[in-house]
Amino acid sequence: MSFYTDTIQPHAKFTSNERVADLDLLEPVTRAAVQQIIDGARNQGIALMVFETYRSRQRQELLFQQKATQLKTVGVHHFGLACDLVKDVAGQPSWKGDFGFLKALAEANGLIWGGDWGNGHISHGFVDADHVQRINVADQKKLFALGWYPDGAYRPTID
Repeated sequence: MSFYTDTIQPHAKFTSNERVADLDLLEPVTRAAVQQIIDGARNQGIALMVFETYRSRQRQELLFQQKATQLKTVGVHHFGLACDLVKDVAGQPSWKGDFGFLKALAEANGLIWGGDWGNGHISHGFVDADHVQRINVADQKKLFALGWYPDGAYRPTID
């Protein structure tokens, strides 16, 4: 069993078209890392808010149609292993300014940053600078095929 099958699949928001920002729908290691990132940013004078954690297949397809994602049917958010963090400006979400500070915070907490997908040495066609995840890109295919889910000891490779 996994966090995905035990917590996410039976959750009332499993098929929701709405944005979900519930930290309880992040797998526990991912949740702790995200909280550390929020705390670390605060220590740098940057207020962050959780914008999206879980994402249903239905919402993923809507975002694909809007060209907000390159994945049509499923993404790492669907498995409780990804979070979008945005700047908190007077209680409102903001994507203004540079999000490069997330790279060091994500890596320090064992996550991959969507600005370089764990590999800053190559150019990426899709940059998602407000996104962090606890899975490397190479492992996504087996996750999406429902053949594997990372355990608590899993750490994505970061170069």
